[in-house]
Amino acid sequence: MGTSDAPLPSTTSLPSTTPLPPPAQPPSTTPLPPAAPGVRPGAHAGPVVPRMVLGLRLRRLREARGISQEEAGAVIRASHSKICRLELGRTGCKARDITDLLTLYGVRDDATRATVLDLAAQANRPGWWHAYSDLLPDPAQAYLGIEQSAALIRCWTSQTVPALLQTPDYARAVARATHRDADEHELSRRVEFQHRRSRVLEGPGATRLWAVIDEAALRRPVGGAETMRGQLRRLAEAAALPGVTVQILPFAVGCHAGIGGPVTLVRLPGGLLPDVAFLEQPLMGGQLDRRADVEHYWDVVNHLALEAAPPEETDAIVRAVLAGT
Repeated sequence: MGTSDAPLPSTTSLPSTTPLPPPAQPPSTTPLPPAAPGVRPGAHAGPVVPRMVLGLRLRRLREARGISQEEAGAVIRASHSKICRLELGRTGCKARDITDLLTLYGVRDDATRATVLDLAAQANRPGWWHAYSDLLPDPAQAYLGIEQSAALIRCWTSQTVPALLQTPDYARAVARATHRDADEHELSRRVEFQHRRSRVLEGPGATRLWAVIDEAALRRPVGGAETMRGQLRRLAEAAALPGVTVQILPFAVGCHAGIGGPVTLVRLPGGLLPDVAFLEQPLMGGQLDRRADVEHYWDVVNHLALEAAPPEETDAIVRAVLAGT
């Protein structure tokens, strides 16, 4: 991932009715607690975030002892590039190799060693979406591991309702439009995947979602009138949930900061890992974790929140569109 350890703060003040959570504290240098930091409590979020946390911890241990990546690689019979990938959270590692590295780094406390080894086991455990891997490109799978562990998701969408708030009928219509060669079985699996993905907003420790949606997404009749009415009703219900904030960007705003396309920002819990941005654009889409890039997109979504109608007007806006559908 990126080179910065601490999450980024927002760069613009926001409406008092929808404050941005305060920036997370700088990463802790204390020993690992029993549960992996950076992973949402109760979440089975796959290997991505545990790998990131494991890599960060191993890098700090190595650097504290003044050991080079080449020296560490030699101990586990690997190249320095593998150590680099491990520390960046881009690969898993055998328990034997982690044991050897901990010994090299002078970690003798049994409880700490056991915790790191448990983290390594999590880093090799596939996420629930592995069953849908044939439908998902690698960047999407990597992003899901972050999304499914998120404390907060901020997103801007211009053409469709955010995926986490879509009804099954709406999701099927979107899948049919974007995967034109898919048969009914594949479409059903894509809808099933979206439904499982949206569970991140449910239950204890649920992820908080703050979405700004272009008015165009409310007025575009995806799937026909009945499907759209169901989606608008669902959006109004979701906007009333305590962990969900929805704002609508009206046509009257004109040209705006989000004209470049949809963007999602993810903040992980615990303050150990940096915020991540994800662009959902053909050809240019992908995950961004360079500090300057993420800071830029925080600025974009914050400006959009300032320009959009306030959250308390969302229900009336959605129901007005629903009445005309």
